[in-house]
Amino acid sequence: MQARRLSVPRTNPLRSPLFTPINFSAMGETRSRPRAARPGPARDGSYCTGRCLLDKVGKAVQQEEKAMGAPKIAIVGAGMGGMAAAGTLRQAGIEVEVYEQAPLFGRIGAGIQMLPNSMKVLRGIGVEAMLRERAFAPYSHLNRVGDTGEIKRELPMPESLYGAPFLCMHRADLHEALSSVVPSEVIHLNKKLTGVEQNGGPVSLFFADGTTAQADAVIGADGVHSRIREIIIGADQPIHRGRIAYRAVFDSGLMPREIAPSRTKWWGEDRHIVIYYTRKDRSEVYFVTSVPEPGDWIAKESWSAKGDVRELRAAYAGFHPEVRMVLDACPDCHKWAILERDPLPSWSQGRIVLIGDACHPMTPYMAQGAAQAIEDAAVLARCLNGVSIDGIEAAFKRFEAHRKPRTSRIQAISSANTWMSGGDDDPSWLYGYDAWNVPLDQPAPTPGAAARPAAA
Repeated sequence: MQARRLSVPRTNPLRSPLFTPINFSAMGETRSRPRAARPGPARDGSYCTGRCLLDKVGKAVQQEEKAMGAPKIAIVGAGMGGMAAAGTLRQAGIEVEVYEQAPLFGRIGAGIQMLPNSMKVLRGIGVEAMLRERAFAPYSHLNRVGDTGEIKRELPMPESLYGAPFLCMHRADLHEALSSVVPSEVIHLNKKLTGVEQNGGPVSLFFADGTTAQADAVIGADGVHSRIREIIIGADQPIHRGRIAYRAVFDSGLMPREIAPSRTKWWGEDRHIVIYYTRKDRSEVYFVTSVPEPGDWIAKESWSAKGDVRELRAAYAGFHPEVRMVLDACPDCHKWAILERDPLPSWSQGRIVLIGDACHPMTPYMAQGAAQAIEDAAVLARCLNGVSIDGIEAAFKRFEAHRKPRTSRIQAISSANTWMSGGDDDPSWLYGYDAWNVPLDQPAPTPGAAARPAAA
């Protein structure tokens, strides 16, 4: 059965003044190329131009790639991390195929924050301009007491602070932007993975529709319920600590007045709510909550479960008037279980590696789940750039050694839900991180360590 193909709107971010192509050579991560064939006499005395010249260039590239053993990589999962990995790997000259179990990409009602650390990666991929056209740029990262509105901590977020903007957007807009730089013919939908096999050579993938695929390596970007992780690490259950999140995106015109121009987190005794616009013109507003609730209802695919907006309003009845105004205007909502996992002992096995929620799922309390998957994509591309097939396993270990201390620390802080609730600790280790330029052969910055400057 032939794989279904995804059609996505085509854009050309390379034409954008905000596109900053990544020069892997400048990072010391080089891939040699054969000397291009030039017009002129061939050995048999004939003159080579046009198609003859193109054929010679193509053959030279094929011979060079065969000699180098340039890998072909399969990505399982076409969410934020998977599509970001497809974009960064293709930028490094690596062939990819993406396999997604969903039959199509829907516009699920949820917002997402892209803080400067992930925006730097998106800039390098070439989608910053598209996102700026649609997304809302909040004035600050604002934290307020839930009932009185007293400011606990505010961090203004001008672009100059960490070298990239802070944007709030609809998840579908971010996904569309990432998809725009990946050719539709390499994205295969309706591909539910049932198994993988590796025997020291290419990795075989098996899908529920009876089809198979082979690749030199596999990236598991298939989320918190990762089938890849289950296969290489073993079956387990994510941790549910008795909290759920209500969420909704709706027309801001339903509210009687505007909300503050910041991304605001309202802190209560045992619950909180985050509210922000998702569109540049402020026509759409989003909120997400965290409230205590037993998880008996949780299904494996609970992202689209419907919530009761009356129960939601009752849960925040004692909160500030601005919060109650937003919830009163909300026509309906969804809810999902907040799941996490302890850091895994290993992120890879042979030529299979995990990224994003597949290996370091975290609570949404720092707005870093997708951001860390996007950082993973840039660092993994750097580790694989110029690496032959024989070097894949070492590249995966290098990737993990750099990334794991950072993601493990973020998992712990996010789980505790203390980030930016007060104090004056320096957040530059998080927001100042530059995945394109940070030195790879040492652990990524964690609290107490300032983000390092670009690599020489």
